[in-house]
Amino acid sequence: MTSMPISLRSALLVLIAVPAIAACGGDNTPEANATVTTTAVAPGYAEFAVVDSIMPDMNEAVGTAAPLLNSTLSTKLMATVTAVHVQAGDVVREGQLLVSLDVRDVDARSAQASGGLAAAEAMLADAEVQTARMRALFADSAAPKAQLDAAEAGLARAKAAVASARGGVAEAAAVREYGSVRAPFSGVVSQRFVDPGAFAAPGAPLVAVLQSGTLRVSALVPPDAARALKRGTTVSVAIEGAETVGTVEGVVATPSGGLFTVNVLVKNTDGALPTGGSATLRLPGATRSVRLVPSAAVVREGDLTGLQVRANGVTERRWIRTGRNYGELVEVLSGLNAGDVVLVPDSAAPAEGSALTERS
Repeated sequence: MTSMPISLRSALLVLIAVPAIAACGGDNTPEANATVTTTAVAPGYAEFAVVDSIMPDMNEAVGTAAPLLNSTLSTKLMATVTAVHVQAGDVVREGQLLVSLDVRDVDARSAQASGGLAAAEAMLADAEVQTARMRALFADSAAPKAQLDAAEAGLARAKAAVASARGGVAEAAAVREYGSVRAPFSGVVSQRFVDPGAFAAPGAPLVAVLQSGTLRVSALVPPDAARALKRGTTVSVAIEGAETVGTVEGVVATPSGGLFTVNVLVKNTDGALPTGGSATLRLPGATRSVRLVPSAAVVREGDLTGLQVRANGVTERRWIRTGRNYGELVEVLSGLNAGDVVLVPDSAAPAEGSALTERS
């Protein structure tokens, strides 16, 4: 028999322990008490004895990774677009001017409101003088009570007119603000809907701004999965194949009942995760008994999946049905019994630091 390669020799007496599986899949791989033992066999192969393992079950829920902040900006005015100051993809800061509208008619109404305020204030000043004079005359019994009452009423009307005129000025100033569309938060311009010369109607989209520093993944889950979650729980998330973790923002029952909406927040400070991408939540569930074998031991012929199983000194091909993957391990649903020994090619023997590591 030829000497075994170093990689195989280091993989002998393999014990697949809790930290080993977790190290391969990060937070995506549940802890287990699986133990698989290997011994040397024919050159180029190693034997793995399979035992039942207790694994926490995982519930997977599919959703979409959307930016936490995403606004489509519009205006309350009916006006012509005079300038669009950004392009799609531009980075903007909070309060930055994005779109300018023609507000000449608003400026005209503002000037009218300002003129009305000036007139009302002049009338108020005159009413105050007249009322003060009438009070003095009435005190000297030089004017009847009716004239004093008329002066007091005129003063009240003048004060009301000033208040109304000031409201008109404030309203005109507020309306004019809608002529300048600004970024509500710092982020990136995701869409530009208009160009200069276009007519902006109330509620029509002008530009869209998003902030992708934090993503929200929303998915529907059954009640048994929702019961194990609460705000602040850390869960595993895969976004377009990229593995990461997120924090549960909240769990809400759907109006139709029977399902719950789980919202998970995922940090995306470097922008590496795509917005709008497909996301999968891996949520903790109850434990269950599973049988695991190294993925490298699995062989496929067409639609069939099998293992090389050694029994009583004889090697046979055993057809199996596989389940979930756990790092370098795969679950066998049928076709394999506890205590069976499977053969794994030495070329695929796990390296040091992988999910299959040697325990001395």
